[in-house]
Amino acid sequence: MPRHLVDPSTPESPVRVATFEELDAHTAYRLWALRSQVFVVEQDCPYLDLDGRDSEPSARHLWVEVDGVPVSTLRVLEDGTALRVGRVATAESARGRGLAARLVRAALDLAGERDVVLDAQSHLADWYAGFGFVPDGRGFVEDGIPHTPMRRRP
Repeated sequence: MPRHLVDPSTPESPVRVATFEELDAHTAYRLWALRSQVFVVEQDCPYLDLDGRDSEPSARHLWVEVDGVPVSTLRVLEDGTALRVGRVATAESARGRGLAARLVRAALDLAGERDVVLDAQSHLADWYAGFGFVPDGRGFVEDGIPHTPMRRRP
């Protein structure tokens, strides 16, 4: 059963957190459809989003729903001694509401005193810097999109 991380400023749409085992089939389908819409269709990156890591026992899926439908999501994975944030996606119709920011803050809360790493699309590096992330390594291009490795220390 997904847990809810309640943000008092928006109690009508709590951040939901679940492992793969806790996701029901409809929610899982909607989360992966959202990721496909953003990454494969909008960003024109034909790649297999389902990389086998969603079902890892320690993986956490975070999302926000509007009218019962996920409109923003991210995934948190174990990455050595750090946690890795990835697959951050928001439906075009829900952008500009701060939903992804709420998810990133919730992921940082889950991390506690652990480092958090991510590979930011480079045009979003300043946005992630607002959460305390700093560049951490050489940039790279993946699927034609420049990325910046970033880290946030507790």
